Amino acid sequence: MNTKRIVGDAIIYLILAVMSVIWLAPIAWLVLQSFGVSGGQADKMLFIPSTFGFQNYEGLFINKFWNGSAFSTKFERAYALFPYTMPSGEVLLGSFLNTLIVALGTMVLSTLLTLMTAYGLSRLRFRGRQLIMRICLIMGMFPGFLGVMILYWMFRGLGVPMSLFTLILVYSAGAGAGYYIAKGFFDTISKQIDEAAMIDGATRFQIFYKITLPLAKPIVVYQALTAFMGPWGEYITANYFIRGQAQYMTVAPQLYAIITGTIDASDYWGWFCAASVIIAIPVSILFVFMQKYYVSGVTGGSVKG
Repeated sequence: MNTKRIVGDAIIYLILAVMSVIWLAPIAWLVLQSFGVSGGQADKMLFIPSTFGFQNYEGLFINKFWNGSAFSTKFERAYALFPYTMPSGEVLLGSFLNTLIVALGTMVLSTLLTLMTAYGLSRLRFRGRQLIMRICLIMGMFPGFLGVMILYWMFRGLGVPMSLFTLILVYSAGAGAGYYIAKGFFDTISKQIDEAAMIDGATRFQIFYKITLPLAKPIVVYQALTAFMGPWGEYITANYFIRGQAQYMTVAPQLYAIITGTIDASDYWGWFCAASVIIAIPVSILFVFMQKYYVSGVTGGSVKG
């Protein structure tokens, strides 16, 4: 039995090791390419660049998009990652800060909508409750980008200007439909706590804000992280709503523009890799410090108590 167990464990660990290499290899390649300075198509085919340096990161931080000699003339759709001054003299925030504003705004609004919806469906019993839950379940089966065109022309018809605030509204519009995990977590919190608070004169809002939310910190962190990550790397909606507006450019369309807006994309491949690494850092830091809450929120909300 010990021999069989050792062989079985060895096979499992071997499979996991191979899967880890397959998963980590593209990330390692991206990081190494971000430090490559020779550029060109030949270096893109190498796992380890022939020459290393910080020129790619330096070009991003000093906004060489507009200040570099021939850079702005080769492609004018790839806007700077950080705040910069356009040739006209207009100062723009840059795609990084634009994305940060949209992600933080979406995180706050989406988290509130999701938690309030989940709490209402978990604690309240009213006519049509089951119907609402079924409709949300069915609607959640369809990809969100299917309604992008409809939302765009709806905003245009209402005269709503396309801006970062518009993106926040679009990203947060259907947040309440993703109540499932949060509702499952709220179901694990005893309703007797609510009843005791109501006897003491607390309102529903006071129970939700002062009692339930402190007890549900893992699910709050989980919802906030997922809401933040959505706009951070989203491309389709952001590109459709803010196309042609440099002042509202977000990270994903900007990275796409670096590759597609050039005469020779391989010349700026290192810049693309460096920008991708920079953009991955905030989310990675959030996961490192919030991992225990994230896992608790997923596992706690996946069962009904």
